[in-house]
Amino acid sequence: MSTIPLHVQHERQFEGNRFVYPVISRRSRGLSIGVNLNPDKICNFHCVYCQVDRAVAGDTRFVELDRLVSELDELLGAAVSGTLFESGKFRSVPADLRRLNDIAFSGDGEPTTHQNFDQVIAACAEVKRRRGLDDVKMVLITNASRFHRPHVQRGLEILDRNHGEIWAKLDAGTEAYFQLVDRSPIPLGRVLENITQAARIRPLVIQSLWMQIHGKPPPDEEIRAFCRRLCEIIAAGGRLSLIQIYTIARRPAESFVAPLSDEQVDEIAATVRLETALPVDSYHGVGAQTFQEFP
Repeated sequence: MSTIPLHVQHERQFEGNRFVYPVISRRSRGLSIGVNLNPDKICNFHCVYCQVDRAVAGDTRFVELDRLVSELDELLGAAVSGTLFESGKFRSVPADLRRLNDIAFSGDGEPTTHQNFDQVIAACAEVKRRRGLDDVKMVLITNASRFHRPHVQRGLEILDRNHGEIWAKLDAGTEAYFQLVDRSPIPLGRVLENITQAARIRPLVIQSLWMQIHGKPPPDEEIRAFCRRLCEIIAAGGRLSLIQIYTIARRPAESFVAPLSDEQVDEIAATVRLETALPVDSYHGVGAQTFQEFP
């Protein structure tokens, strides 16, 4: 039996599935059904901590909506009936984690770059409704870079009507650190404006990953700048329901990146909690030596 924690094992397939996969999520505290809208591995960010190997091409460039819907329906059925937990590594899932928490739009790139994003969200919401799973959340895990696009806004509105939740990525407080970590042609200001506008309409969760870069943790001033950005969002009328502070749990893209210690993660969380008065959760990663267990 593998000694690697379940939250570290994020395989992008389940048996013969191409677009939908099950994950035991440390942040969902249960079963999350992932929906991969970027099987081509295309993303408009190139984060230093991403675990997706973009040197290897994806297995397809297209999202086959009928197949995606079929895979989601089948996997939801397996989760609800419990048969999922009779297979493979899922046999070892503790009883308290054998709960279906959400359908998460994430995968191998930025989901909102998919040209039919709103249609996919609508189709998945219909599967959830047909299954009678109104209490199951639909979570969009996103870098918030394209919230200003009309078809993305339509998709967000569909999420709002179907127990949706947006987890918007914000890994920096300054443009310089943003470019160091996220390496995107999109400026931090665009991301902040998109988060602010979206948070005026519905409360958002902010997901923020911090790490060691070249053996050094993030500077204290960067954490304080991050806190100022959060306060500016609130001052502009945005609502933030939770700030998630976490670190690396799987092998990152770059060898100069490593997880923070549990204590360092908790210190950042404590600073954010003190400086912003917002609800904050922290999630520990794994020691750098754990990466050696991977092939």
